[in-house]
Amino acid sequence: MASLNLGYWVQSYSMSNQVSSISKSFPLPRSLPFNPLTTQSSSTLKKVNFTSLPSITSVLTKEDIVKEEEQDPQKSSSDFNSYMLQKASAVNQALESAVSLRDPVKIHEAMRYSLLAGGKRVRPVLCLAACALVGGRESMAMPAACAVEMIHTMSLIHDDLPCMDNDDLRRGKPTNHKVFGEDIAVLAGDALLAFAFEHIAVSTVGVPPSRIVRAIGELAKAIGGEGLVAGQVVDIISEGLTDVGLDHLEFIHVHKTAALLEAAVVLGAIVGGGCDEEVEKLRKFARCIGLLFQVVDDILDVTKSSKELGKTAGKDLVADKVTYPKLMGIQKSKEFAEKLKTDAIELLQGFDPAKAAPLIALANYIAYRQN
Repeated sequence: MASLNLGYWVQSYSMSNQVSSISKSFPLPRSLPFNPLTTQSSSTLKKVNFTSLPSITSVLTKEDIVKEEEQDPQKSSSDFNSYMLQKASAVNQALESAVSLRDPVKIHEAMRYSLLAGGKRVRPVLCLAACALVGGRESMAMPAACAVEMIHTMSLIHDDLPCMDNDDLRRGKPTNHKVFGEDIAVLAGDALLAFAFEHIAVSTVGVPPSRIVRAIGELAKAIGGEGLVAGQVVDIISEGLTDVGLDHLEFIHVHKTAALLEAAVVLGAIVGGGCDEEVEKLRKFARCIGLLFQVVDDILDVTKSSKELGKTAGKDLVADKVTYPKLMGIQKSKEFAEKLKTDAIELLQGFDPAKAAPLIALANYIAYRQN
């Protein structure tokens, strides 16, 4: 697929300067000094100025997308779809090979059931794209990409458990504990988590050991008590709270969702040989699209059906969880999503436009996805 026409992606990159005048009322997501574990109120909510934002819809309808493509054939998403299919296929093959069916059969069946259940593979593709952006080869980043997907799958298995979100549907199929039981589901997630680090350590080739160690440390931090777990904990203890502000909500999603997306991009940049400046610039890009992913997820949860999503719709509303639509309304949430996408694309300025094109397309995909 090396002959893919990236012309439209590069064109989108060159146009990013034209949107830099959008209101800066929404700040870039950050690692917050704010600690919701000790603070439940927010003073920053009143400081956010929504009035200067343009009325932009970030989550398009299918009809909108078709209409745009009819008006300008160059905007066809076929090149991006081909790219995603190619990369997802490579990731799926690598995952299939890494987690083979062996003794004990039951645990490996459970691991493979969720790991190979499909999905968009956004995180591993981001990892591969970041590696290519800084001059690395796909083979250098594939173990890290697979490790990120293993950990993502673990988080889904555990998130669906009765003690957490108690969900019966994931990627259009019964959740892991519905098929294998709660005990095996917990252990399947544990096994995927452990194997993710083993896989990076023993399967990464053509990368200096110092980079591998750095990548492992980065991934561990992203998912532990200062990352994904922190976001999960604050999300749980925030259910039913009424005095919750935007900084509190941002803490949840920067850690619960954005941290692993950020790690995917940063790992790709590290193993690909990116300099510190490139790694940190890509970290900021990833934090934007990580938060963008969750904002869009919150919107889709209240605007799409379970059939369209492939998972239970409206569950955040039922659980009385704090979400962006709940705090800001759907329209302001869409405007915030558009701002995050714009900021993310601007952060890629200075990189080779052709190599940055897949990351730009992925940012657009995250903003405009329908499930």
